[in-house]
Order: sequence, then C-alpha cells, then structure tokens
Amino acid sequence: MMISTKGRYALRVMIDICEHDNGEYITLKDIASRQEISEKYLESIISVLSKAGILDGLRGKGGGYRLTRKPEEYSVGEILRLVEGPIAPVACLESESNKCTRAGCCNSLPMWEKLNTIINEYLDGISLGQLLSGECI
Repeated sequence: MMISTKGRYALRVMIDICEHDNGEYITLKDIASRQEISEKYLESIISVLSKAGILDGLRGKGGGYRLTRKPEEYSVGEILRLVEGPIAPVACLESESNKCTRAGCCNSLPMWEKLNTIINEYLDGISLGQLLSGECI
C-alpha cells in the first residue's frame, strides 16, 4: 500500500484550509499558490472533498472553500479513503466482502486482516487538529 500524491495533497489542502480558516472562503488560487500545487490538479482533489461534504464550496466572486466541521472532527483516514479509495495492504481486503477464492484456505489472511485493522484504526485515530498541533504521534 502506498498513498499517492493525490492523498498526500488532499491532506496538505485540508491542513492549509485549517491553518487559514477565519470563517471566510479561501480561494483555490491561494491554496494552490501556498501549497505549490497546480490549480487544475487541486481542483480535482477539492471536487471530491466538496462533493463528500468535507468542504463547503462557493462559486463566483468571494467564493472558494471552507471547512464544514472543526479540525478535530476530521480524521486522516476519512480524508485519505475519500481520495484514495480503500486503504488496504492487499487487494482481497479492498471491499467489504473478500471475494478471493482462496480466502477460506489462506493461512496469511488473518495477518493481512490485522494489518488492515491496525492501519485504518491508526489513520482514523489522527485528526487534522492533531496534525496542526503536532501531537499525532
């Protein structure tokens, strides 16, 4: 499992919005400039976050994006799963039901399931608020 650029950028965007949150909308241009991410690529990431209700978006003059919740109410796992999809160490655990024909006789499956649980619980246990304060470890 490797978190892609899209996942890493999504976290950077959310942290940037948290850091500059004054109740007003923050423009895509400002975020892109501060984070050194192209506006076009950033737009694809923010679109996913906005459609999921993670961000509130407003078009037009005075528009941009802002948080819909407090930083402490966003988990890293939630954000990464939105832009990355399932965060599973092996393909057979990417969906709710394991469709692998060898699942019933796979001796390594319990290990992969435990690793999957550890990864997701760890990421779900870290909030944006903790990342901002540096207390995530």
